[in-house]
Amino acid sequence: PFWLNLSLASEVLVGNFQAGDLSGWKYKIFNKKTIYTIQKDNVFGNLLVANSYKSASGMYRKVTVDLNKTPCLNWSWKIDNVLSGLDERTKAGDDYPARIYVVLSGGVAIWNTRTINYVWSSNVNNIGKNWISAYTNKAVMVSLQGGPDNKGALVFQKRNIKKDFLKYFKKNTDHIDVVALMTDTDNSGQKATTYYGNIFFSDSCQ
Repeated sequence: PFWLNLSLASEVLVGNFQAGDLSGWKYKIFNKKTIYTIQKDNVFGNLLVANSYKSASGMYRKVTVDLNKTPCLNWSWKIDNVLSGLDERTKAGDDYPARIYVVLSGGVAIWNTRTINYVWSSNVNNIGKNWISAYTNKAVMVSLQGGPDNKGALVFQKRNIKKDFLKYFKKNTDHIDVVALMTDTDNSGQKATTYYGNIFFSDSCQ
């Protein structure tokens, strides 16, 4: 399986959850703590499992990735449930059962920080759409999955980060500085259980 083929120089491994390795990853709590643990799946081996109940906290890793060499972010995710009754374009509805995001730091000029959030929307009508975060115009939400159609299936995703920064922010960046993930349900007060597979950058987007 491709998520185990991580020894190539053309790949940069960011999250080695398959090996049960969380080294380099840190918690960021926004509102109560989502619980993240490594658990074994009978089919896919170890996955990072997030359990959120009225909580919003993520895990992040500071890692500078050269997008000229490895522009493509690869990951897998699986949800047990979607959230109900949300308008995700509002602060009251800004909850997602799954999100992976990349950050281009502005350094001391924090106002120059830019973030792309790839989300599993709870609304099937949002598939393929993007919108500005309800909390900041420095972040864009990109919906890759929506609704319960793929619920219970481990879905593999791939995005060209260099092209996406150019598309969404008109920035021709050579790198990103942080990779993060989050399962959050604090605004809706609901529950979500989500599974994340290995996260890595590759030179191929095929």
